[in-house]
Formats: sequence, structure tokens, C-alpha cells
Amino acid sequence: MAYTMTPTPTGPVGSQYCVCKVELSVCGQNLLDRDVTSKSDPFCVLFMEVNGKWVELDRTETAVNNLNPAFAKKFIVDYHFEEVQKLKFALFDQDKSSMQLYEHDFLGEFSCTLGMIVSSKKITRTLLLGNGKPAGKGMITIAAQELSDNRVITLSMAGRKLDKKDLFGKSDPFLEFHKPGDDGKWMLVHRTEVIKYTLDPVWKPFTVPLVSLCDGDVEKLIKVMCYDYDSDGGHDFIGEFQTSVARMCEAQDALPLELECINPKKQKKKKNYKNSGIIIVKSCKITRDFSFLDYILGGCQLMFTVGIDFTASNGNPREPSSLHYINPLGTNEYLSAIWAVGQIIQDYDSDKMFPALGFGAQLPPDWKVSHEFAINFNPTNPFCSGVEGIVQAYSACLPHIRFYGPTNFSPIINHVARFAAQAIQQEAASQYFILLIITDGVISDMDETRHAVVQASKLPMSIIIVGVGNADFAAMEFLDGDSRVLRSYTGEEAVRDIVQFVPFRDFRNAPKETLAKAVLAELPQQVVQYFKHQNLPPINSEPE
Repeated sequence: MAYTMTPTPTGPVGSQYCVCKVELSVCGQNLLDRDVTSKSDPFCVLFMEVNGKWVELDRTETAVNNLNPAFAKKFIVDYHFEEVQKLKFALFDQDKSSMQLYEHDFLGEFSCTLGMIVSSKKITRTLLLGNGKPAGKGMITIAAQELSDNRVITLSMAGRKLDKKDLFGKSDPFLEFHKPGDDGKWMLVHRTEVIKYTLDPVWKPFTVPLVSLCDGDVEKLIKVMCYDYDSDGGHDFIGEFQTSVARMCEAQDALPLELECINPKKQKKKKNYKNSGIIIVKSCKITRDFSFLDYILGGCQLMFTVGIDFTASNGNPREPSSLHYINPLGTNEYLSAIWAVGQIIQDYDSDKMFPALGFGAQLPPDWKVSHEFAINFNPTNPFCSGVEGIVQAYSACLPHIRFYGPTNFSPIINHVARFAAQAIQQEAASQYFILLIITDGVISDMDETRHAVVQASKLPMSIIIVGVGNADFAAMEFLDGDSRVLRSYTGEEAVRDIVQFVPFRDFRNAPKETLAKAVLAELPQQVVQYFKHQNLPPINSEPE
């Protein structure tokens, strides 16, 4: 998405790799009619490209006599942000009961990436025949939904007048929460901490996924058991009760819910037994723990900018020893890095217009050094159309600039940060900025760069640095705060780690996909971390 400056108005993420399941719903419109006496009986087959070959993943049911089918069967696919996942939806008219696709009439197909579908949430496209021509007026609509239940429950519990279990003191109570397992037995879900020497404990609030506590069913009965802790492991049972999440959610801060803790053995023995104390639900709140995919499906756009190092240490681009030399295959390490990252991110940007900037070169006509210039030489419109546009602008600019120096990163980081700061004004999870810097070596303005990164860590922005060539990249490792928090020269700490550094040399002999995986592995959690920290839900998130 192209972005322009607007006047300033006055006034844990998940696992390292973003893997979740996406449900794809498919409908067809105006399908070709292949049957003579009746309408077509369509079914849809989903293929995924694996090692250059189309592999069938699944197929829908057959819709009888229907040229506008809405298939009930859904396709479920594992989603990996850092991979290009190519899909093909092919529609056939069922003629026989055979499983062989060549036995059925072909009604058209549509190919795209999973990233394209999730970034749009729903797409409608023309079906094509094998020769690339439209299949009549046939269309296909594909809608995506994340399958995981992202609700979490936060409970604040206390006890009053619990039974005394210790001879010489009070009890040391803790609670256990159980849900019914598939085998009919109770299954432990959560255990609170132990509160020592009290019959009126107040436990720390805790948060668990709703799926863990009650399989996502708020009406399901759960059992809460209270014990007195013993260091030998023989904990004494105080009492228990059964309730549901729906019941516990009745608790309000001003009006807690009180539940009797019952010891069934005592209840049987003693006629005047009342209870073994009261367990109090002080508060019970269900919230959503949004994932990267929630933000993307909600309409968040990833805004991609490339910064390219044109300093003299790269070598003369006309000589094969140069890192900017484009070999007979039409590539070099700079281009490989642009393709690896760009081909994934471009699916998440609706207009695919990307600013491409250079630094460290002297520019015509006056040959002044610039550390943030548009490689298409159009400063008011530095946008390139798609990754192909960046590649073309890069190749075209090489003969017209003089490689110089020094290697200053901060101007380009601050350039993108200005736009990311604009996005904050929207108070919505609508844009996240990604700056890819490709460089051959040592940073000259380390203090300014550290400061720029620390300031950018407060913004919806991440920086990916790919080091090309064989230089010493120790300074880059320092910026990538995986092992320690990055500090500015003023002593200010980065509020989060936003830099991911990868040396290209580690991937020279690996399949090209592995570079993208390494470079983009941390990005989903960085996006989620930022929006959560700002308390911003996805734009189109459903209310609780």
C-alpha cells in the first residue's frame, strides 16, 4: 500500500513460527454446464504446490444440479506466514463415482497463495480453463477464517473460613481446576499457588485459554477442588464444588460470587454439616488473545520498504567481484534478498506499491552523497510496483550512480519511522511497517542507528537486515536484540526487539525459501506484541 505523509493532527506471544489452522469456504458462481439433460454436479478439489508439484489436499462434497454451489465441506490448511503457500482450486462436474479426476468434466480452476486469501479475508476471481481462458462466466469465491479459539479467561479467586487441616496451625490452601476428559474422568487444567497459614486465602489472578479450561464451552461443568498443601505430597482434601464458566462470569468486582466448598465424606457423616468454607470468585473476565492472523484477517496491511547499500565497499557493479554485479542468471545477493522477503510480504499489501531507497551513493547531476534516495530517481514518488518493480528500478539505477560512503543506516530508519508515527494517529491496527535493509558491512553511524532503532521500537515497525558478502557483521548482531536489550547512546532501552539480522552467506547453498523463513520468523510475534502493547484489537474483530 502506498503511503504519503498527512499533516499531523493536533492534539507472549505465541510460538516462534506462526502456525495455525485456516478454514477455507468455497462457493462457485455461474459454472459451466457440462450436463446435457440437467445442470452440472460440481465438486471442488484443493491442491497445494509441494516441491514444484501440485498435490491434492482435499475435496468437497458434490453439489447436485447446481451451477452456483456453496460447498458445506470446508478445507482446513496449516498457515505459515514465512512461506509462499501456493494453492489451486479446481472444479469438476461429477460424472461417475470414480476418484480419478480425469473421469470428470473440468469446470475451471483458480490459483493463488494462501497469503493472498488471508490478507483479503474473502476473494472472488474468474475461473480459468487449461488454456488460460475464462471458463465461461464461472467465478469462485474463497473466504478464510482462523480456526483457533483465541479467548482467554482471567479468574481472581479467594477463600473464607476454610477447614483447618493442620494440627498446630492454619491450612495452606490451593485450588485445582478440572474439566471432564474424553474418557469421562476429570482432567487437571490449572493449579493455583499455595497460600501459607490462612483460612481466608486470596490467590493471585491467573489467565488460561478458554479451550484449556472448558473446551471453549462456557456451559460445561468444571470441578474446583481445594486442598491443604503438605510438603510430603500427601495434600489434605478440604472440599470441592462444580460450576461453569458462564456461572463464574456472573461475578462482578462489586458483587463477587460465593460458592460453598463441600467435603462429601463429611457431608454424609455429619447431620449439621454446612460446608468446609466458601470459595469466592472475585472476578471472571473472558477476553481475546489476538493472533497475527487475527490482525491480518482484520485488515492490517504490511507496509514494505527496501533500503539498499550502494557504498564503495560493494565494488564496481560492472566487475564480477562486486556484490552488485548482476550475473548471467540475472541475479546477485541483493536481488536474492529482495525476492526472498518481498514475495512473501507483497501478499499482505493491497496495492503492492513499495518505496525502494538507496544510501551511500553520489547522485547525478551534482554528485552529492545521499543516504536516503529513491532508486527510481523520483523523490516525490519512490514507489515501485510489486517486487518486480523494485528489481527493475534497482537494475536501472546501477549505471547512473557512483558508489561512495559512509554506511549510514539512521536516515532510512528515521524515514520509515516518520510514516509509522503517522499510523499511530489512526488508533487502529491498520498498518505495520517493515524495513528491509540490505548491506555489505560495517555501520558508520552506530550511535545514531542505535538511537533510531530504540525510537522505532515504540512504533508499528520492524527492521530486517540482510548482510551480503563476507564482512564482519558483529555490529548487526548487536542491533538484533535477541540476547540482550538494545540501548540508545542516551541509555534509553528499546521497548521491544524489532531488528532481525541474517547473514546471506549462511543461506548461499540452501533452497531460497529458507532465507525467507529465517528472516521472517520473528515478524508475526513482533506485530502481535506491538498491537497488544498498544491495546489495539484487530480492526474488524468481533465484540466479546
